Amino acid sequence: MASTAVRLGNGKFTYELVPNWAKLPAGWQFKQVAGVAVSDKDEVYVFNRSEHPVIVFDRDGNMLRTWGEGHFKSAHGICFGRDGSVWLADNGDHTVKHFTVDGKLLLTLGTKDKEGSDGEPFNKPTDVSVAPNGDVYVSDGYGNHRVHVFTPDGKLKFSWGQKGPVAVGEGDFNLPHNIWVNKDRVYVADRENHRVQIFDLQGKHLETWTDFIQPTDIYIDKRGIAYVAELRNRISICDLNGKVLSRWGRFATKEPGMFFAPHGIWTDSRGDLYIGEVLEGQRIQKFRRVG
Repeated sequence: MASTAVRLGNGKFTYELVPNWAKLPAGWQFKQVAGVAVSDKDEVYVFNRSEHPVIVFDRDGNMLRTWGEGHFKSAHGICFGRDGSVWLADNGDHTVKHFTVDGKLLLTLGTKDKEGSDGEPFNKPTDVSVAPNGDVYVSDGYGNHRVHVFTPDGKLKFSWGQKGPVAVGEGDFNLPHNIWVNKDRVYVADRENHRVQIFDLQGKHLETWTDFIQPTDIYIDKRGIAYVAELRNRISICDLNGKVLSRWGRFATKEPGMFFAPHGIWTDSRGDLYIGEVLEGQRIQKFRRVG
């Protein structure tokens, strides 16, 4: 008897789970899947905390290549540069690294295994994003509660955000866990304040979205749809006014299609959804868009 497909979401954002999507070699495990990113070629980069930190798959889940072995202490955030190169944040060794698509190291921001003091880069950075002009925005989350902006060649331009004890005012952060630059806006997942804060490129606060539960990752596609992973076992899909268009999950479970600690989220060119999980989740799930 054929199994029933698992469908989730609603309306135009309805999805069908692709069971056992990622095909790993025998004996391999993802461990914590901290980040996921999909290239313009629909290659899926899974940034995880196993001995193979960057594992690249095609849309069908076939493994294409791995790289990054020996470079990372604790995988956390991933994005692409304007040229398709890869930026990766390591909250374990206090660095952000820039690689070619096949794993050649180009640049390291921060000093390996050295915490930035008094709000200086970095103290357990969480994520990185690249602006249209090539500037690099880094959320320096666990230790500094700040955002830093660098030139494309790695020179610090300016920073903003609360240091030390955290208030809940505009522009203050309680663990800026992820950052995404969309055109002239900077979106920061302010995890422990349960909100997404929005700034201009110079760090001026513009807007705040609420109604999230520990947001861990935000990705905005080319159509202007925002996808938000929430550590409390849920994902939300929103328009750029912060209106929720679809969401599912809430209670921690490893049941297929549900979540245990979503930590990374992205879509491919067809709108299919990829979600990585940490804590007890330790997997990546793919959802084919059918809505």
